[in-house]
Amino acid sequence: MLARHMPLDIESVLRNKTNGQVASAPERIQSLWSGYGSILRYQLTGGAYSSVIVKHVSPPQATQHPRGWNTDISHTRKLKSYQVETAWYRDFSAKCTDACRVPDCYAVESQGDEVLLLLEDLDAAGFDQRRSQLSPQELRQCVAWLAEFHATFLYASPDELWQQGAYWHLATRPDELEVLAQEDPALHAVAAVIDAKLQNARYKTLVHGDAKLANFCFSGGADSVAAVDFQYVGGGCGMQDLAYFMGSCLTEKECEQQQGEILNFYFERLQQALKAKAAEVDCAALESEWRALYPIAWTDFHRFLKGWSPGHWKINSYSEKLARQVIAQLRLIRNPV
Repeated sequence: MLARHMPLDIESVLRNKTNGQVASAPERIQSLWSGYGSILRYQLTGGAYSSVIVKHVSPPQATQHPRGWNTDISHTRKLKSYQVETAWYRDFSAKCTDACRVPDCYAVESQGDEVLLLLEDLDAAGFDQRRSQLSPQELRQCVAWLAEFHATFLYASPDELWQQGAYWHLATRPDELEVLAQEDPALHAVAAVIDAKLQNARYKTLVHGDAKLANFCFSGGADSVAAVDFQYVGGGCGMQDLAYFMGSCLTEKECEQQQGEILNFYFERLQQALKAKAAEVDCAALESEWRALYPIAWTDFHRFLKGWSPGHWKINSYSEKLARQVIAQLRLIRNPV
């Protein structure tokens, strides 16, 4: 019989790592996906911080997925995602500047599959606003954050992160791919080709991997936004984050109308960030490759959605239009006239 670990004592960890005392019962901010733990805010006295965020990963004995995906593959993927997030905060997050702000990590404790991440309280740092809709300025703030993030980690080796970032990438989604074979045989037929094009990009960076609107925190200032939730950070092309972000906060009409403007702004900020870092990169070549991969990246996420939740609201005419164009182009490449 396997020995069972005693659960981590959160208050003891807080006292040891902050030299403070817990002032009151914690505030539950949210539960983690499928009941794998919770995110808590603790108020402290007497130490370096007045409040901290604790991301407490404690996998359940039996899981309940909101859409029914309770498989060993799903469980293994989630456990790895928390290992990846731990590695991200330990080895990579300190490289982020204010232009791609992330919470400071004060401590990491783990025992078996249980993990405690002790993080900066972004609300206390001034990033206390959340958005369900964005103004044009706020949209640009998030796009600028992504450009700075991708510039910061261009050519970075994703050691101990996902070798291929983003939670929907093909290797981790065989069940959804099987469903796609019935839902969209044409898209299913090119899924591996789409995946290979993203993997084989010449210019690689780290992608956030879940850069949806809900993972951005706003300060209300002219240029201030921070991001959280790095379970699926790993190697990839910046277009994966940008396409996914746009789909999380714009209607299909807005995506189509604003696509050109957003891409232009993204590459403008990316080039500025790379020049500021004196990065040795051919910016024109990078932009040319990534622009061509934008519809590929969009279609890759569309592929996942159609297998994961065929009735999802994000499966719209804009996504279908891009997917049909990509499928046609790939067929032409594979079967030239």
